[in-house]
Amino acid sequence: MEHIQANPAVAHGQGQNFDTKAIWRTFRILLIITVVELILAIGYYEIDFSNKHFVKHVLNGIFVILTLTKAFYIIAEFMHLGHEIKNLILTLAMPSLLFIWFIIAFLWDGNSYKNLRNNYDPYQKEQSLKKVEAKKPGAAE
Repeated sequence: MEHIQANPAVAHGQGQNFDTKAIWRTFRILLIITVVELILAIGYYEIDFSNKHFVKHVLNGIFVILTLTKAFYIIAEFMHLGHEIKNLILTLAMPSLLFIWFIIAFLWDGNSYKNLRNNYDPYQKEQSLKKVEAKKPGAAE
């Protein structure tokens, strides 16, 4: 019977070679993206824009792009998918895209239901046309 002895350096994790440069690079990228998001969010509330509605939509698009970029780096480095074969990446990415489509479809359907309810339900239509009286400051509720 043959006995196999483990190498003590490998048994205690000293033989593993972690790529700390890649981890720190990913950390810096995530940090920069987060700081940019914070600066944009603070700037939106601090600066008085003439067309705040348009700026809000542009910033929402920028936030979505930056968040997807952060998600890419997290998945690529910390879940080790950046170093896998293309078929495995697609096997995991396609269900995620379907899930995103699922959320969009439910939001779209809910908005359609809300619009139809407001147009065809007589009670909802009557309630939406009522004017609400403004409360006087300091008045008891």
